[in-house]
Order: sequence, then structure tokens, then C-alpha cells
Amino acid sequence: MKNLYQLTTFVTVIAEGSMTAAADKLYLTQPAVSQQIRNLEEDLGVELLVRGVRQIKATPQGEVLYEYAKKIIHLTQQAEIAIKSIGNQMKGHLRIGTLNSIGLQLMSPIVGRLMRHNPDLMLKVEYDTGEELIKAFKKSAYDIIILPDVKSEFNSELENCEQKFLLKEEMWLVGSSKDEKMPNQIQAKDLGAFPLVNFTEEFPRFNQLLAEKIVGSSAHAIFESSNVGTLKRVIESGLGWGFLPAHSIKKQVRSGRLNRVYVKDLQYELDLMFYYKKNSESKALVEVFFQTLSQQEKA
Repeated sequence: MKNLYQLTTFVTVIAEGSMTAAADKLYLTQPAVSQQIRNLEEDLGVELLVRGVRQIKATPQGEVLYEYAKKIIHLTQQAEIAIKSIGNQMKGHLRIGTLNSIGLQLMSPIVGRLMRHNPDLMLKVEYDTGEELIKAFKKSAYDIIILPDVKSEFNSELENCEQKFLLKEEMWLVGSSKDEKMPNQIQAKDLGAFPLVNFTEEFPRFNQLLAEKIVGSSAHAIFESSNVGTLKRVIESGLGWGFLPAHSIKKQVRSGRLNRVYVKDLQYELDLMFYYKKNSESKALVEVFFQTLSQQEKA
């Protein structure tokens, strides 16, 4: 097995479901990703992927490697975070505001690691709607807020602050894997074929677009919540299907607990941004926190 870089590429291909999507995430060309996978297969002497027309899946050998590779990457990442955070002597207080779905996916893993290795670091993480987080940030209630681009998603402006791109997010339509009648692909007008479960409050621009797309259809919501964990359980139980942020459900889709349905005329992508105050007294700490968070996402 040649290097960690190949393992990272392999894990990304499986997680994203295609060479093209993996290339986009890794900022590589598709041929470069394909070559790395071929080199890894030649090194191990086995085929690791079943290359389908629409989606790539792991072979039995690939599934074994995928599980081990995730652990290897995770441990390497933990070591790097621990070393960097200790080296930077993370001390002080950081007040962070974000959405429930972002917090559960991105914040929870990193908070525990940082706190273990930095006993003098105090983190306060709060979840709220985007509108309320923006208001509180303007009143200096937070040092950092992590949100979809506030201008495009919430029609708002943040003055006297810095921003950094964190990652791309998508909204995926998913349903229970137990429902054998679910199609692989539909158009927005066909959303009424199953009861809808609505994810409220967190992404208002997407909800507005969805409402415009289903005008005149028979689509109706049977359940609404702003809690992504609750919605995942409702959808997994087979009560309906719904749109959720891709990062919050990729694990369930990969494991087969949820099925993704491609909506031809409703592809929605947004930028998750890291906002912090200019000339903040905690700027050095904020920078280290961003580096740690972005490094975790790359892994």
C-alpha cells in the first residue's frame, strides 16, 4: 500500500459515489483520481471498485479496505490535530454559533478532540436559525458563526467581518431503503408520489425554491422539524421522504439505510462559510480553529 494520499482518494471516491465527484472534492482531475485508484489496485493485486454507469461501489475487498482506510485516516487526522493544537497552545474562550445540522456533522467530532488536548480552551457552541445567529453575531454574541453564505441564503450582509470558505453542501432527497417502490430518479412535479417530510428553518432559500417547484403538484408535508436527527429517524422508518443536507446523511446512504432519489430539475448546492470578526482579540485562536476544522473536513 503506497501512501495515505491514495487511501484518502479511495475513501473519497466511495463516499462521493463517483470519480468525478471525488475529483471535485479533492481539487484533482478525474483522470488523476482514476490513476490513483488503479495504482492502489495494482499495489494490492485486487479490484477495489465496481464501476457502474451511474455510481461506483466497493467490491468485497474494497469494502474491507474502506473500513480500515477510514480508521487510518481518522487516526492520522487525530494525531495531526493534537500536534498542531498543542503546538499552538490553544487557550482562551471561543463562542460559536451554527445550525443544528452543521453542528452535529462538523462540530461535535472536533470539540471533543480539542478539549482533550487543550485543557485551557473553553468552547461554547450554540445552535439556532440562520436569522437569529446573524442578529446575535452583529451584536458580538459570537466570535464565530458557521453558516451557508449569508447573502445568497439569508439575503443579509455582515459588516466588519472576515469570511472563509469551508465546504460545499448539497440538499439530497432521501427515503427509506425499506420502501421498494421508491424510484431512482424523478422530476420535482412528481414529489407528490410519496408523503413529504419537511426540514424547516435552516435553509430558507432552498425551502422557497422547493415550494415554487411543487406548485400545482399533489406534494404535501406530513411532518416538519428543524432537527436533522429527528428527520433522519422519521425518514428511515418509512413515513415519508425528504430533503436533508448531504453531509448529515452520507453515512446512512452509504450503509443502505437511506436511498437517495435524484431530482432532475432540483439540484441545490450552497457554500458553507466560516465568519469571524475583523480585529478580534481571539483572531489567532480563531485561525487555529478554522485550520483544524477544515483539516477535519478534508480527511
